Order: sequence, then structure tokens, then C-alpha cells
Amino acid sequence: MRDKAMILYYAYYALWFAQPALQLGIAALMLRRGLHRQFKFFFGYIATQLVTFGITFPTQGRGTAAFYLYWTCSAVSVAFGFGVIHEVFVDVFRSFHTLRDLGTVLFKWAGLVMLLVAGVVSVSSNSTTMAPWMQAITTTQRCLRMIQVGMVLFLLFFARYLGISRRRHSFGIALGFGSFAIVELTLIASWVGNHLQNPWMSIVNMSAYNLSLGLWLGYLVAKSPERNASNTLLQPQRWEQSLSDIQHPLPADSLIPMFEGMVDRALSRTRPDAPSGDKPGTAPMARSAAVGGSSFSLSGAEASTKS
Repeated sequence: MRDKAMILYYAYYALWFAQPALQLGIAALMLRRGLHRQFKFFFGYIATQLVTFGITFPTQGRGTAAFYLYWTCSAVSVAFGFGVIHEVFVDVFRSFHTLRDLGTVLFKWAGLVMLLVAGVVSVSSNSTTMAPWMQAITTTQRCLRMIQVGMVLFLLFFARYLGISRRRHSFGIALGFGSFAIVELTLIASWVGNHLQNPWMSIVNMSAYNLSLGLWLGYLVAKSPERNASNTLLQPQRWEQSLSDIQHPLPADSLIPMFEGMVDRALSRTRPDAPSGDKPGTAPMARSAAVGGSSFSLSGAEASTKS
């Protein structure tokens, strides 16, 4: 039993020391490649995690000042984590401005609902081990994990519809957060159901987080492919156009759509080339007849509207 406890002890500290090493590597790569300007919230999240380690490791959670600094860094980390979701969303929908604007509005409402849920839970909770403000931070963090899971599932299912490569930096950031969120939520459910207790819970949680850090480091080392305009599919373009039509509808008495349809149909009849068996002298007559037919259709439409 003593040997097993020593193994868990050394494994715990090895996993803990690996976190700042990986985080320093991530921060250095982002500074070197200028990615800290593109992913500001993600860089701030990594910096906050480094500060948290610098506070908790020397003090080991002892002392009032260290205690409040730890929870302050936890609240800041949650705020940065929520900002990372918006950064990933903006990068994914960079080519679709209307969808991006709609998603930003929904994102703000999701943040407001998350804060309201955290406030209600903290006020209604009767926990004797945690203060209400600590309960609020913990609840907000769990809500954030659920949103991160939804974000990575969304990217996994809709990446090909949006023309997003899975080697893109934003996809790797979302994948790291989502995979760690799934593990952490599973551990919380196991702890509530008394299926898993410490120290195994801490070992599994730290291992999952270190794997996410390694995943982020690998994505930052690799070159992110640029979005190719030819990979943009028609379906999100239709979504974009539909939302634009909702925001800027045409007047009900507008004849522009009708005229555009008439012109398209008329031009579609003039596009095919003349059959090879026709005589050279008949082609101009066919073309003039087709053009005359389209002119007749347009004049008929104008007459009908004037009447």
C-alpha cells in the first residue's frame, strides 16, 4: 500500500510539473508566430494558468492570500475560456459575415444565461463546504465545459459544410477544450455518484488536461492551412443569403425579382450553340428570333404592370 501511495504521489507531481512546461511552450510559440494577436483570449488563458501554478505550487493552498488569489485566477480563467469560444467561432465564420453576426448575438445571450444560472445555483445552494461566490465560480465553470463540448461537436459535424480544415489552429483549440471538458464532466458525474474518489480523480483529470496541452502544442507547431475559397460550399452560402434577405427584405411591390427571372429564362434559351447541321445563313435569324422573343416578353411584362 505504501509503494502504491508513493507511485501516485510521484505521478501527481510529475503531471503537475508538466503543465507549466507545456504552457510555456505554447506561449512561446504563440509569441514567436504572432498568434497571440489572433487568439488573444487563448493566450490570456494560458498566461492565467501559468500565474495560477505560480500561486498554488509554492503555497500548496495554504494562507488566506493564496486562497483568494487562486479563486480569483479561477474566475479570470473561466472568463478567458468563454472568450476563447467566441474567438474560435469568429475564425470559423470569418467568410460568412451575417452568420458571424448572428452567432455573436447568440453568444452574448448564452453568456448572460450562464451567469444567471450560476447566480441562481449559488444563492439556492445550501452547501456548508463552499461559500456562495465559490459555488458560483464552480457552476459557471461547469456551464462553460458544457458549451465547450457543444462547440467541438459542432465543428466535428459541420467542418466540411464550412470548408474548415481539421488542421486549422482554431479547430485544434476547440478540440483540446472539448476533449478535456468531456473528461472533466464525466469525472464530476462519477464523483457525485461515488464511483470514483481521489487520488485517482485528480490523476485522470490532470492527465486529460496535459493531453489537451500537448494537442495544442502540436497544432501550434504545425502550419495552419489557409481557407481556400473553392472549398466554401453552397449550403452555408445559402444560409448567409437567407439571413441577409431576412435582415434586408425587398419591398412587397418590387418587380426586380420577376424581371430577373424573365431575363435569366430568356438568356438560358440563347446560350446553346446552333446545331452543326444548320446552314450558315439561318443562325442569325434564329438568334434574332430568340432575342426578339425575350424583348417581347419584357415589353409584355411592362405593359401588364402599367395597366
